[in-house]
Amino acid sequence: MTPAYLVTHSGGFHADELFSSVILTRLFPEARLVRSRAPEWITPGPDRIIYDVGGSYDAEAGIFDHHQRGAPLREDGQPYSSFGLVWKQYGRAYLASFDLPEADVEAIHASFDAGFVLPIDLADNGASSLTGPLAGMALPTLLETLKPVFDNTDPEAETRSFEAALAIARSFAEARIAMSAAKLRAEFVVRQAIAEAGESRILELPMGMPFRPAVVKAGADHLLFVVHPRQQDWCLTGIRRNADGFELRADLPAAWAGLTDAALEAASGVPGASFCHNGRFIAAARSREAALAMAEIAVREALAATA
Repeated sequence: MTPAYLVTHSGGFHADELFSSVILTRLFPEARLVRSRAPEWITPGPDRIIYDVGGSYDAEAGIFDHHQRGAPLREDGQPYSSFGLVWKQYGRAYLASFDLPEADVEAIHASFDAGFVLPIDLADNGASSLTGPLAGMALPTLLETLKPVFDNTDPEAETRSFEAALAIARSFAEARIAMSAAKLRAEFVVRQAIAEAGESRILELPMGMPFRPAVVKAGADHLLFVVHPRQQDWCLTGIRRNADGFELRADLPAAWAGLTDAALEAASGVPGASFCHNGRFIAAARSREAALAMAEIAVREALAATA
């Protein structure tokens, strides 16, 4: 089915129909996006896809609402919003439109569903909520701040606001897909580098990239530091023990903390050492040789501390 119309509700907008619109407008760019609650628009027909309105869910009929009694649930019992329903039906086709490697599509689909779609589903259904000072910075909340203020009587204000929010939502969705694809590319490179490193405690990479997931998957628990080139210098970083914490497998030497240039060269004994963060999780050097020398010293100190 190639729809002529993409139909969602008028009035205040939320993240779920915005992101549903992101998916559908990419797949059906010639279709007209209609925002209406009029019965003639929200009744299923062969020329339209209806979402977040209409009181029914029937993928074959092209209607994806979740507000009705008996609304569909995920296999684990968690609720769908219109975004989750649209993603379930069209997510793989959406990913295919980015020319991603076919072998990566399922992994990216699952990652995006769990990390991006599901949180919006839960928030839209009131099944999850943020609290504390960061609550107002959640993406669904930020998108809703683009709605017209209550006393804006311009009849076009709502349409302009929706279109502005849609453009921002599109940027976030596409950036998240690109990031997921990049992580898979990085994982391949890191796995190769781990194999080349052998028993070394130092992992050398050809550029900066996400490395921890591949290190964990490979079971490379012996690795303590990562070295890679940056634009004008070389970087030396520690490896976090856990994805949700800042504790490292090994810290850089305490004597280096907060030093730069000549002071760091003197403290480390490495010509070309240029910077060490006061938190001892990252350092820099002017050459590969200097970065590797710093890494070797850091490894020796870390092993000595645990001996």
